[in-house]
Amino acid sequence: MEELLNGLNESQQEAVVSTEGYIRVIAGAGSGKTRALSHRYAFIVNELGVDPSNILSVTFTNKAAHEMKRRVKKLIGGEQDTGFIATYHGFCVRVLREDIHRLFYPKNFIILDVEDQKILLREIFEEMELKMNDKTFKRILDKIGILKGNTHYVQQMILRGEMPNIDDAGDLDGQIIQRYLKKQKRVYGLDFDDLLNFVFVLFDQYGEVLEKWQDRLFYIQVDEFQDSSSKQFELVKKLSDKHGNLFVVGDPDQTIYEWRGADPKYIVEFEQFFGDTQTIFLKQNYRSTPEILSLGNALIQHNYFRVDKDMNTANPSGVKAIHYHGKDEVEEAKWVVHRIQKILEDQKAELRDIAILYRAKYLSRFIEQELIHANIEYTIFGGFKFFDRMEIKDALAHLRMIAFGDDLSFSRIINVPKRQIGKKRMAFLRSRAEEENLTLYDALKKYSTHDRFKRTGADSFIQAIERLRKRRSEISVSELLQEALQLTGYEAYRREDGDQERLDHLTELLHSIVQYEQTLGEDMDLEEYLQMISLYTDDDRDDQVDSVKLMTIHTAKGLEFPYVFVVGMTESVLPNVRALRARKERALEEERRLAYVAVTRAERELYLTESEGFQNGGQKKYPSRFIFEVEDDLYERIGELDDALIEEAKEYIKASHPGQKEAEIEGYAKGTRVKHPVFGEGTIEDIDENKNTYRVFFDGMKAPRPISRNFKKLEKVEDA
Repeated sequence: MEELLNGLNESQQEAVVSTEGYIRVIAGAGSGKTRALSHRYAFIVNELGVDPSNILSVTFTNKAAHEMKRRVKKLIGGEQDTGFIATYHGFCVRVLREDIHRLFYPKNFIILDVEDQKILLREIFEEMELKMNDKTFKRILDKIGILKGNTHYVQQMILRGEMPNIDDAGDLDGQIIQRYLKKQKRVYGLDFDDLLNFVFVLFDQYGEVLEKWQDRLFYIQVDEFQDSSSKQFELVKKLSDKHGNLFVVGDPDQTIYEWRGADPKYIVEFEQFFGDTQTIFLKQNYRSTPEILSLGNALIQHNYFRVDKDMNTANPSGVKAIHYHGKDEVEEAKWVVHRIQKILEDQKAELRDIAILYRAKYLSRFIEQELIHANIEYTIFGGFKFFDRMEIKDALAHLRMIAFGDDLSFSRIINVPKRQIGKKRMAFLRSRAEEENLTLYDALKKYSTHDRFKRTGADSFIQAIERLRKRRSEISVSELLQEALQLTGYEAYRREDGDQERLDHLTELLHSIVQYEQTLGEDMDLEEYLQMISLYTDDDRDDQVDSVKLMTIHTAKGLEFPYVFVVGMTESVLPNVRALRARKERALEEERRLAYVAVTRAERELYLTESEGFQNGGQKKYPSRFIFEVEDDLYERIGELDDALIEEAKEYIKASHPGQKEAEIEGYAKGTRVKHPVFGEGTIEDIDENKNTYRVFFDGMKAPRPISRNFKKLEKVEDA
């Protein structure tokens, strides 16, 4: 026991030895929660004598599960089975492998990923003779996702024999979805949504199966509990009902996945779901300097929906965080790279010690260009390098076709969008090209009237390329690319595909070419640009282990680096304008949590950077409100940010976020007894100024309800 508690602080030790009942651990960033979780697991095995097969430990990623298993095996011995250290989906697979036969599915069902789903949809589109632009994959997959938001559809899938129609509404979408579910059934395939839904149906229809799993799992612990969705919460609630031992760890301030179903209320209001709850705070941060921690604390305190905690650290004092303000993106990128060079030189740091974080992937582009220019190795986590992305390669292949007409570019784009020039026609072209010493494009031009190319898009493709070749001397490279994407139908194809991120990347590519033209002069020719850009496409640096890490803030969650740069801290980017429009105040809190996650990745030095100029939509750029929310003395400012721009920024932020503490609303005070026409009498427990709601605990209810302060039918109960 001493060995398990050795090196843990008082709060961590309390978490490790608290094994019985409902326990909530609020574990701030860098507070050693994984250590506490793995030592608690080992404590239950080594000190209580409980077999690992009776402990479920849920993590949110396979990587986290793997790390947890590694740590636990070191503490309890490698020969013991730790199979119930798993993700939610991993656990559901274990349940279904044992019990899915009750739903007339084989135990060797297959698990479908997104690519598998798309293959099934392609088959359906071909069978129904639909073109891609009739109904796009993304929209259908979204609709399938909505259908699978509850478990009703499962009943249709588990009926023996041929599946009946799922949807009697005879619209085209309904027919596609019916066929999709039938194909799923035919291959006995379950996607990620199905895994949870089938387990719920199994537990609901077969009480003995639920009881078996409840009996088996005496202890349940959940990591990153703030990211739980309603279904995931219901699953652990069901499983822990019998023994009443549920131990959850998380940080409401790091809930950054609300947009995909996570709900922080399950950890914030944990004691309202479970009686007699114990709460333990892990407040000691082992990661960051006091300066970085103070900035993070100051930022996150602006959120309302949280469990209040101030993180502290025994780490030695360091340097203040730096806010850099540049005159444009290029200046911002150059400053970041120059500072990296200085860190490498002065601190004798390694490249792997440095991370560059951003809210949106396209922001990596201007940083990448400067890193390459400075010959600094980098790796993009959780995505491709900007110039390695499919849509960017496609766009550049169009330009190469105009300039060179090379076979690689031709093969890449001839059938994107589809022109009915598939494998057989390409084989014909290749044989003719080889025999007659032609490029594939020249062979197509020569044989475009051949019977093989009737009813294909060969002619329209040739006409587009020839027209663009004539135009190339008359217009700039950026205009040429715009025309190429329009004339060949590529832009329309991407719009129909519905992937906004790919469209954003194409816009960013055009934006970068315009910047090149402004820097090098409008007369930059096509070959010159393509030669310059080949530096970004031909040099593969991903194999280098020692490299600067570039990633989105979402990808960075759970990671830590000695030196962190958060770039592009611009209003409308962070916080993200689309999120704010969709979910308003709720989204603003999540965006602030995202900024908090970014800040708390840093161990020694933190840099927040942004720049002036204009965003893609033509909107003037302002520093993010999150910079202004932190007291000036918590960071050092570098770069000329004049008072007029600060005032303008604050006015813009205020105007773009109406409703925030507008005119004072006359209403009831906290503690007032009120009467609701439906819910009856209750007491106002709290007032949410941001959301303009009362939090009312009605007498006949188990949990409080948010009631708008503008709701006229909420009346004060006069004292008797």
